[in-house]
Amino acid sequence: MANIKSAIKRVDIAERNRLRNKSHKSAVRTLMKKYFTAVEKHTATPTDETSAAVTKCMSEAYQKIDKAVQKGVLHRNNGANKKARLAKAVAVKAA
Repeated sequence: MANIKSAIKRVDIAERNRLRNKSHKSAVRTLMKKYFTAVEKHTATPTDETSAAVTKCMSEAYQKIDKAVQKGVLHRNNGANKKARLAKAVAVKAA
């Protein structure tokens, strides 16, 4: 454990940032899973309702990914890769 006051503060800050990063990453993963299940439902029974659900889930996931990149939780290339996976999922299922 750190003895110097500034080092103790840095430990606290690092822990706070770790928890913040963890929650952002978890939310991104959750929204991506929601999106993939919505795409599966839409390909099984394509209706206007499922199409709207896919669009809504994609929008939410994109927003969360962009926010995580903006806050420095994810690298910009990692965010772009995640968004590309989301876009590809719909394209593959449509074809």
